[in-house]
Order: sequence, then C-alpha cells, then structure tokens
Amino acid sequence: MEQIILDTNFVLTCIKQKIDFFEELVGNQILIPEQVLSELARLKTPNSGLALKLLEKNKFKKINLEKGKTTDNKIINYARENPGIIVATLDREIKNKIKN
Repeated sequence: MEQIILDTNFVLTCIKQKIDFFEELVGNQILIPEQVLSELARLKTPNSGLALKLLEKNKFKKINLEKGKTTDNKIINYARENPGIIVATLDREIKNKIKN
C-alpha cells in the first residue's frame, strides 16, 4: 500500500473536471494535510465546499505539516523527508522540486 498526499490544486481540479479520484486511489493510504483543508475552507467557493465535504466523508488520514512557510513548501519538505510518498499535484513548482 502506497501513501499519497493530496495537494489543494489537485483536489480542486478533480472536482471541477468531475474526476472521481477516490475510486482511482482505492487501496492506498491517502493523506490530507490540515493546511490543504484550511486552504479549501478559506476559498469559500462551491468547488472548495464540495471538496471539503467529500474529503471529510471519506475519512482519510489527516496530517499536520510543520516545516515550511507555505502549504506547497510544507508538502515539498514532507515529500523530501519521506521519499516513498507519492504527491498528487498539478502544481509545476512542486513537481519540479520533488521526484515523486
């Protein structure tokens, strides 16, 4: 079982494009950073509200990322410290800074 951490951009894009990423990720441990949930709550858009409901409904493991100033930096640092983790993101900066 692989661990997959979700980025805000990935979640919102999947919701907008009506992609059921939950089904695609079955059998893996999905990690939701508290910072991603906070970003979604701050956005207050229909897609972010739906994303929050879906994430809470599916009871994924919530984690609190500590190292870094921004959510993206925290995800990058977490991925570097945990090389086996997969980062689900569409963010070019994150993709360029990590291998996984």
